[in-house]
Amino acid sequence: MNKAKYINFLFLLFLFSACSLTKGLQEGQYLLYEVETKGVKQSNKSEIQNLIRQTPNTRIPLLNSSLGVAIYRFGEWTFDSTKHIQRQQRLKLEQDSLIAIQDTSSLSGRQGRRLVKVTDNLNSIEKKLEYGNFFMRTGNPRVLLDSIQVVENARQMEFYLFNNGFFDAETDFVVSTTGKKARVQYLITENSPYNIDSVFTRSDDPNIYELLQTRENRSLIKQGNIYEQGALTRERQRIEDLLKENGYYTFTRSYIEYNVYKDTLEKSVQIEQIIRKPVYADYHQVYTLDSVYFSIDPPSNEFVDHGLKTRYRDINFELYEDKYSEKIIASRIFMRKGELYSRNNVIESQRQLANLDLFRFVNIAFDTVGNTLRPRIYTQPNQKYQVTNQLGASITEQVPGPFFSHSLRNRNLFRGAEIFEFFFRAGLEGVVSATGEGGVFRSRELNTSGSVIFPQFLIPFASNTLDKFGRYNPRTRTLLGYNYVNRPEYIRESVNGIIAYSWNTRDLRQQYTFNAVDANFIRSNLSNDFRELLEDLQNQGNNLINSFLPSYVSSISGQVIINFNQYGAFGRNRASLLRLFAESGGTSLNFVNREFIEDRNLAYFQFLKFQADFRRYIPLNRQQTFAYRLNLGMARPYGVSNGVLPYEKYFFAGGSTGIRAWQPRRLGPGSFTPDLLEDGSFDYRFEQPGEILFEGMFELRSKLYGYFDGAFFVDLGNSWTFAEDPTRPGANFEFNRFFNEIAVGTGLGLRMDFEFLVLRLDMGVKALDPARPIGQRFILGNFFNRFLGERGQTVFNIGIGYPF
Repeated sequence: MNKAKYINFLFLLFLFSACSLTKGLQEGQYLLYEVETKGVKQSNKSEIQNLIRQTPNTRIPLLNSSLGVAIYRFGEWTFDSTKHIQRQQRLKLEQDSLIAIQDTSSLSGRQGRRLVKVTDNLNSIEKKLEYGNFFMRTGNPRVLLDSIQVVENARQMEFYLFNNGFFDAETDFVVSTTGKKARVQYLITENSPYNIDSVFTRSDDPNIYELLQTRENRSLIKQGNIYEQGALTRERQRIEDLLKENGYYTFTRSYIEYNVYKDTLEKSVQIEQIIRKPVYADYHQVYTLDSVYFSIDPPSNEFVDHGLKTRYRDINFELYEDKYSEKIIASRIFMRKGELYSRNNVIESQRQLANLDLFRFVNIAFDTVGNTLRPRIYTQPNQKYQVTNQLGASITEQVPGPFFSHSLRNRNLFRGAEIFEFFFRAGLEGVVSATGEGGVFRSRELNTSGSVIFPQFLIPFASNTLDKFGRYNPRTRTLLGYNYVNRPEYIRESVNGIIAYSWNTRDLRQQYTFNAVDANFIRSNLSNDFRELLEDLQNQGNNLINSFLPSYVSSISGQVIINFNQYGAFGRNRASLLRLFAESGGTSLNFVNREFIEDRNLAYFQFLKFQADFRRYIPLNRQQTFAYRLNLGMARPYGVSNGVLPYEKYFFAGGSTGIRAWQPRRLGPGSFTPDLLEDGSFDYRFEQPGEILFEGMFELRSKLYGYFDGAFFVDLGNSWTFAEDPTRPGANFEFNRFFNEIAVGTGLGLRMDFEFLVLRLDMGVKALDPARPIGQRFILGNFFNRFLGERGQTVFNIGIGYPF
């Protein structure tokens, strides 16, 4: 049955490949088959290639066909524009008739709804006539040679080179044709670039000149660098930012001019930077701040004759109701009477006031009185209660499943800008059983929690630290929650309480979280098969069963996330993210009376856990990006834990966000070899917890057509234990052999990127399997020698979102 599906897929692929890209071209039409640039040696080749607006269709290797073009052609074949035009004409007549009635008399409710529906249908038809049907929008048409566009591309390349210091550069192109295929070569002669010989500033305002001189080392125009016009633009912005940080409220970059003097013999330039005076003054005015005025207007549907006026820390408050904390609000305002105007302080005040989540908007305006600015902050309260319901699908292991979530938010709970949150979520998913004979089993999850978020650090911080930490968006979260998991192997319930502090840096690149208290009471109900499995392991010296005893798990943990260049936005710039996590479990047991826990027959644990996760995203060109992830984790039990961790604290390898050639949580540990099934394949029924984790994931992502992206990936890694495990020989980590136990998987992925949602299908293939004897671990050849390899070598993963 499975082979029939693959054969049908290959037959469909063959039909697509039969659609020749050059079939049906008229006389004088050529398919743009190949584009290349030659002669780029010193300039940025990737940026030059991005100037080419016409690029060939993505083709199936070795075949003169394109899946995207085939889909577009199918859309053309099924698209009847005449039918849409006729319907457009009928709807247009009906719309005109309804509008005429509306102009002479009021429309009835039914006629009004009909007018809205007709207008929506007309807009939909106009989009279809412009962009085609779904298949035409998903695929792409053939790219034919456009001689005018080729000339324009060469001209844009020459402009780019000139603007980046290659003033003597020349560009040309050669178009060659073979049959109905055209190849375009862009020929670039860079010649020598011009370097910056000197930079000098001229200003009639001595105060500005002196300020620029003190910050001269931060200039973005450096002597000896190749001339770049973009550097002048960035320097102009830097100077504007610098002056607006030092009181120059009315200064803009339009007052900055540059003169560039070329020396064609020395291949160098001199740059003159000019700071012009205002038209009606001899110098640029420096402004200081007066008292701040802060007002909370009533909601638009209310009217208040007069508000409550108070004053706190040189801030004049006008509140329509006495239910807001002036102290909290003042801690998020960073403009002080008598200080110089600073645009950063204005932006930061607006941002931190918005972070309180109390106001619909925060607008800041200034009244000018001589050389004094009077800041006025206008706000309006956000809705008191906010209810959100979601119905969707999620996946963590095997098969997506539905979930429902409900959340309630109550703002300004105790009139101190506190936020109360109630959360409920219930869902089903398909998972692999730890004891069942293959297949997918149902997992049910339910969790609910109530939390209060305070916009400040609570105990043990003093009250006077509120203003000190206001710029860092400080928050204290107290939470009480309940979690329920029903898997084929066990039912697990827990009640947890958390007191956590969080904050971030002013540039939002670093986010910190510190869990001062994280206490969990856990109870498990094991299935008979799973209990027998754990007891059998215990008899062999593996105490994993202790992880499922009724227990009390407490820990103190901290996490920092460092985001470089907005990782996650997936734009055209390089970006990376580093997450560091550390946890100490059972530390509180050193300070409390253990009799309370022991009298209730609760197991408790002491452990240390550390994890470092680094991710990087590198755009190669407009069509391709390279991304990778390095993930290292260690968890070590000690003290009363008897060598066992709480089950949730173990590391697991494999799955759609890990080593994708292995089923979720089934890789490793070390060189442990699972039992063999009757057909000779490995028995991957059982989860494999480990205490050490290493993962390296490398992925080349390419745009295919429309919503579809492709990926080629290589994953490597494994998990290990610190101590030898009698039930899993080879599971422990040893320096002299761990490098021979690195599992390697590779494969292909397909993504459907709808911007708001990314659906992902990855096919992972085992290449190096450390579970096999040394000398037999390279098994990638089995995939090519046999139909999709041996059983268990190929794993399909369904996911939502990118793997990293």
